[in-house]
Amino acid sequence: MLDGILAILLNPLFYRALISVILISIVASTIGSVIVFRGMSFLVSAIAHSALAGAALAIILDQYNIVKDINPTLGALIFGIAMAMFIGTYGKAEIREQMEIVIGISFALSMSLAVLFISIMREYSTSVWALILGDILLLSIEDVILLAVISIFVSFVFVLFMREFIHIAFDAEGARALGVNVRLYDMLLLILIASSTVVLLRGVGAILIYTVLVIPPAIANISGKHVTDVILKAFIISITSGILGILLSFPLH
Repeated sequence: MLDGILAILLNPLFYRALISVILISIVASTIGSVIVFRGMSFLVSAIAHSALAGAALAIILDQYNIVKDINPTLGALIFGIAMAMFIGTYGKAEIREQMEIVIGISFALSMSLAVLFISIMREYSTSVWALILGDILLLSIEDVILLAVISIFVSFVFVLFMREFIHIAFDAEGARALGVNVRLYDMLLLILIASSTVVLLRGVGAILIYTVLVIPPAIANISGKHVTDVILKAFIISITSGILGILLSFPLH
């Protein structure tokens, strides 16, 4: 038993995964909480599938020698942000039903494009499957650095405009009446969600991205007394479940 625990603690993959879990928990507790407050949990799946479509298209362009050596992650990021801007353009924060319809259309469109692009690839690429399934134990140093940069940037912007994001989440009409540029902050939030979703795909995959970004803040929101309480509890839930997952997965990996 002790030998097994010692082997895990001496494995460099453990610390790489641990750092990733901490960074993911920061994003899940901040951006994830706003997603829950806004009732836009389905948005995560829509952007995740658009990112898959972007990664698959980048691989196709490389395979058919149209654009050589293009990074699939770059394609995923471009498609993810483009989908977020599409949703922000045609959806309105003040009308939740309209936003849900636009997100639903985006999900169907992105899923269709992902299936189409993957089906016409000459050969399946590990890059696409890495985004579909994810593996936090196989993240490279470059992946962790990218995750750290995006997580710190997203957290900084969130803290900077937290008041506006929260106000719009609970009362978009009231925020507009007070002079808040709802459209601008809504678009900024959607871009942050898209960036966070894309960068987390490599670690958790498109299949589990919904659970990582939505479930911790959703649970925290049940007992949270105020916004900061929800964010703190979401962070604790996310990091605890992440560490337990790592410890349980090491013997099976």
